This record gives sequence, structure tokens and C-alpha cells, in this order.
Amino acid sequence: MAGGELVIDVEGLRMSFGKFEALRGLDLQVERGKVHGFLGPNGAGKSTTIRVLLGLLRADSGRVRLLGGDPWRDVVELHRRLAYVPGDVSLWPSMTGGEAIDLLGAMRGGLDETRRSELVDRFELDTSKRGRQYSKGNRQKVAIVAALASDVELLILDEPTSGLDPLMEKVFQEVVGEATARGASVLLSSHIMAEVETLADRLSIVRAGEIVETGTLAELRGHTRTSIRAELETVPPREQLSVLHDIDLDGSRLVATVDSDRIDEAMRALLPYGLASLTVEPPSLESLFLRLYDTDGGSTDGRGTDDPATDGRATGSRR
Repeated sequence: MAGGELVIDVEGLRMSFGKFEALRGLDLQVERGKVHGFLGPNGAGKSTTIRVLLGLLRADSGRVRLLGGDPWRDVVELHRRLAYVPGDVSLWPSMTGGEAIDLLGAMRGGLDETRRSELVDRFELDTSKRGRQYSKGNRQKVAIVAALASDVELLILDEPTSGLDPLMEKVFQEVVGEATARGASVLLSSHIMAEVETLADRLSIVRAGEIVETGTLAELRGHTRTSIRAELETVPPREQLSVLHDIDLDGSRLVATVDSDRIDEAMRALLPYGLASLTVEPPSLESLFLRLYDTDGGSTDGRGTDDPATDGRATGSRR
């Protein structure tokens, strides 16, 4: 990993709930000023890790440093320097959205009022409604505005766009980019692959409580295969296409994959047969993700949730 300053530094993190081992020596490093994507299906350990970082859970073992402090011992001080947006926000039923934004902002030392107003407009949020009147998407907007209007060093975002429409997802991507331009760091957990591909500088993929891949998207793409679709003028014998994998040859139409570092070899193998058309599609984050999870028993523990300590409150405070 590059030698930038770390805002999150986790080594050997272990956490069990009874006999179930949610985290199995997880390592995670997030550099200052970067967006770090944190991927994995339900049960993989994402939310457990995030709750340890927020000081909601105390790990069984391992080293955890958050903004240079201990998230369990220094929880009050650290929560003034970070903002958390969960995937299912609960608001105070009788409090208006505007009051909730201001209260959450006050817990972090105040809000930038100009930015608050701009964000309310961009997310088309009616701040006069009370918490009980909001849809899921609007509750998410309240938490997002409160987080991004704060001058915090670290944003921890756990499925933050859950319930937002595609237009608002685009606005979210824009304002996260603006936050990092101001120097904020972001840990982004999301099931929306396009969102992570757009925003993340680095990625970590967690499986069964361990990080199984980490790096930039370009680095991770180097570990999987590129798709090739070609219309050929003559049909090649299969033995001449040994550089390709997953070959589907229908007459002169070829669909195959190739290791990303052997694309040049694949082009040389195909050129003698005449290329009427050619499409080369680099591996997507989704294809990488599916490859890592394309074995039995790697994704969930059967509960359908990430851990038994679910807490969707916007404040992220300890019980």
C-alpha cells in the first residue's frame, strides 16, 4: 500500500458472537483524503467492522486506530471528528428534518450553514417535515446532509444511498467528491458497484470476516479476465486460440475471455482470421466481486444480516 497517512488502521481484527466468528483477522487501511470502497455481501463482516470503528462494539482482539485514537476508549472525542451515515436511518418522530440536521451537526461541533443550505436544495429535501412523515429515501437525505455539511475529517458511509433514486445517487456522488476535494476521507460500504467504481480510490473486498482483495480498481482488474467479442472473416481452429478462455464460437462470431495481461497475445492470435468487428471490455468490479464469491459458503452465515448488533441510528452512539 502507498505510504500516505492512515485515518483508519486495522490489523488482525477478530470478533465473535457466541460460536459465530464474524471477523477473522481482518486488516483494513484507509489513507487520508481518499475514498476507500468496502465491499462484501450481508454476513461478510462489513457492518461488524464499522461498528467496531464507531466504538459500538469492542473487538475480541486486534489493533484498531481511528484518526490516531482508540475508537473504544476515545469514542466521544473521535465522534466530533467523524460523521456516520447508516443504510437505514431512524429519526426522532416529532423532530423536523431541519432540527435533526442541526442537532446531529451540533454533536460534531457545528455545521457550515452555506453548505447546509446548498445540500438541502441539491437533495430536494423538505426540512419542515417531521421524522415520522419521511420516506426511507428522505431519512437518508437528512443523515447525508447532516454528515456532509459538517467539517469532519472522516465520513463512514454504510449503504448511504439506500432508498435514493438514481438522480439523487448522482448528486450524492458529486458531493462526496467535493468533500474529498476539501480533504475529507471516506470509508464507503455499498452494494452499488457503479457507485464504488466511480468514487473509490482503493477497494477492499471482505469475505467471511477476512479481506480477500485490496488495491486500486486497476490493480484488482489485473487479477481477473477481460471479455472479448469479435466478428471474424474466417473461422479459426480452436487450437489456435489457446490464449483465450471460456470460448463460445458460433460460426464467425467469437465470445471469450482473456487474462488482462495477455490482451496483446489475444489480438495477435485473432488478426490472421480477419477482424470485422471487435469489442474488448475490461473486467468490471462486479465481475471481480462475483469471481471471489463464486464458491460455496463464502458470502453469508445464513442469518441474512451482517451481525446481531444491528443499530441504524444516525448518530452512531453507543447504547
